[in-house]
Amino acid sequence: MAPTDVLTAAELPAFGVDRLATAWTFSPLPLLAAVAALAAYLMGVLALRRRGDAWPIGRSLAFAAGSWVFIVATSSGLATYDTTLLSVHMVQHMVLSMLVPLLVALGAPVTLALRSAPVGVRRVLLAVLHSRFVRVLSFPPLTLAIYVLSPWALYFSGWYDATLRSTALHELMHVHLVVVGSLFLWPLIGVDPVPGRVGYPFRMLMILLTLPFHAFLGVTIMSQSTLLGESWYAELRDGPMGEWLPSMAADQRLAGGILWAAGDLVGLGLFLVLFAQWVRASRREAHREDRRLDLIEQRAAGDRNASPEDR
Repeated sequence: MAPTDVLTAAELPAFGVDRLATAWTFSPLPLLAAVAALAAYLMGVLALRRRGDAWPIGRSLAFAAGSWVFIVATSSGLATYDTTLLSVHMVQHMVLSMLVPLLVALGAPVTLALRSAPVGVRRVLLAVLHSRFVRVLSFPPLTLAIYVLSPWALYFSGWYDATLRSTALHELMHVHLVVVGSLFLWPLIGVDPVPGRVGYPFRMLMILLTLPFHAFLGVTIMSQSTLLGESWYAELRDGPMGEWLPSMAADQRLAGGILWAAGDLVGLGLFLVLFAQWVRASRREAHREDRRLDLIEQRAAGDRNASPEDR
């Protein structure tokens, strides 16, 4: 499929920040998936409230935000221009691979499903969570390797070029970014009872390890002479949009810089979220230990005050 088959100058005027809010092109499948996920989540929350159980509003807001951000990434100007400018695609890449998985994980949808779903559904979900496949797939070193290596496979294997010419592959790439990000972040940041959970020091180390990989990939994209999607982007510049499109080399340098900077920025945000979770977990553990020691002391005092007959 050639660019001129799906894109015209009338459809895509010169790109600007305002186009992110005004150039919406709704894709049915991503939109339906996000709406269905949010509807199922809200049904679970309502089911809990009907039987008198509470559900943290913060988790609901996080999941709703993750669903909305996914819609923005796949339907707003980011999606409209993601096959026109590599730099715009790179913003979309970071949103789908880091921000959406983070927000959805903080929403704890698995915990909600375990508490609100029918017994049969809970049994199936528990069986899946405890399966060998999920335990292997959530093994932290494996998820880290998948997370840091998959972008290299995407941009340096010909896959990215193929996604520019195939709608199906393009949508599959979006799913891939979210799934890979979720596999990595869910056991680290999420609060769901998923396998692969390790101690907080190791979790923070894994977050820190992603920073140099993002930086190295960004610098590589910025500095290499080979252009990503060269034939596709060259065809676009031969048409009417060539009047406003930047040079492919300049756009690629900007894309690499976005990957580098956004990876470090979001990575720092993840580090801070994880640190806050560690502090809260430490406080809860200290509170539980205080209660345990108080109970032991109360029992000891009761034994000392008991009469010989009671003993």
